[in-house]
Amino acid sequence: MVLGGGRRKGLNPFPRALPPVKPPNADAPIPLTVYGIREQTPGPRWQALFTATWPGYRRWYLQRDVRPRPDLASARDRLAEHMPELLPTYRRLVDLADEAVAGLGLPPDDAAARMLTLWDPPRFLPGCSQAVVTAPEIALCRNYDYSPALWERVVFSSDFRGRRVIGNGDCLWGLTDGMNDDGLVVSLSFGGRRGSGPGFAVSLVVRYLLEVAATTEQARQILARMPVAMAYNLTVVDAGKNVLTAFVAPNREPEFSESPIATNHRGEVPDSIEHAAQFASVPRRERLAELVATDPTPTELVTAFLKPPLYSTHYWRAFGTVYTALYRPESEAMHLFWPGLSWRRTFDDPDETFGVVLHPD
Repeated sequence: MVLGGGRRKGLNPFPRALPPVKPPNADAPIPLTVYGIREQTPGPRWQALFTATWPGYRRWYLQRDVRPRPDLASARDRLAEHMPELLPTYRRLVDLADEAVAGLGLPPDDAAARMLTLWDPPRFLPGCSQAVVTAPEIALCRNYDYSPALWERVVFSSDFRGRRVIGNGDCLWGLTDGMNDDGLVVSLSFGGRRGSGPGFAVSLVVRYLLEVAATTEQARQILARMPVAMAYNLTVVDAGKNVLTAFVAPNREPEFSESPIATNHRGEVPDSIEHAAQFASVPRRERLAELVATDPTPTELVTAFLKPPLYSTHYWRAFGTVYTALYRPESEAMHLFWPGLSWRRTFDDPDETFGVVLHPD
C-alpha cells in the first residue's frame, strides 16, 4: 500500500465554493484510485494517508469560515467529554501526525491535533441518498454525492477498541458510512438545514457510533446527547433489524423516526426549499419511498441506486455520485459499486487498490 509523498492528484479534500459556471473540462472522464486499508490500530498505513492528505486538510481546516477554529485545549476537552473511549486512539493519531508533519518539512504547530478532534470543523455539505431493507436479509444501500476531488477514496478496516469496524473514510479517521462486527450499520446524509454551531464533524460521530454501540437503541441514546456541527440525517440498522433515521442539528434536540430512507432534507418537508430543489432531494426521497415499498432485494436496491434520479453525474457542481455502497452485515461484507464495476471488502481483507472512472454527464 503506497500513499506517500503527498502527490496523489485530487486527494486534497478541502471544500471550495461551487463554481459559478461550468468549467471547460467538466465533461472529461475522471479516473480515480480507491484504496483499501486494513490496519487494526493506527500505524504506518494511517500515517501514509495523513502524509498524502495533510497539506490539503490543513488548508481546509485553517480556511476562513463563519466560525473560528477552536483552541487545542477546548477541542481536546470536548473530545474527552463526549467521546472518552476514543481518546487513546486520538493520542496515537496525534503522535503519528506530528512525526509526519516533521517529515513534510512543515513548521510544527497544533493544527493537526486540533483538526483531529473534529470539534467545530469548517462547514461541508455532501449530498447522498440512503435506504435500508431488512428482508430477505439486512442491507443498507447509499449513494455518496460529492465532488470527486474532495472524496478521500479510502475504505478503512480497523480494530481500535476490540470491535472491528469498516467503512468509507473521511477527515482521516471519521467515516461517511460503515459497519461493525456486531452488525450495526450507519450512513449519513446532509440534513438540508443551513448554518453551523458548536459540535463535532458528523463523520467522527459515525465512527464513534460504530466503535461503542452494538444496537440501534444504543446509537439513539448516543445521538440524543451528542453535539453535531451541522444538520444531518443518520440512518441506522442493527442485527435485530431495528431501523432508525435520526435528524441531528446544532443547538436543537434530535428527531428520531423509524423511516428506512433519507435524502437531504428533514422528514417530509424541506427546511430550505432552494437547497432541496438544487439537489433534487424531494424527487430522490420519493423514489426511495417507491423503491422500499416493493420489498427489493439488495441487488435490486443497487440497480435502482445506479440510475437517476438517485444517481447523479453533476461532478462539477460537487453533486455527483462518487460511489454506491451496499452493506450486508450478515455476510460481514461491504460492496462499492459504479456502473459496470463492483468491489467487495470485508473486515479482514488485506490492503488493495481499485481503479474506477467516473463519467460526467
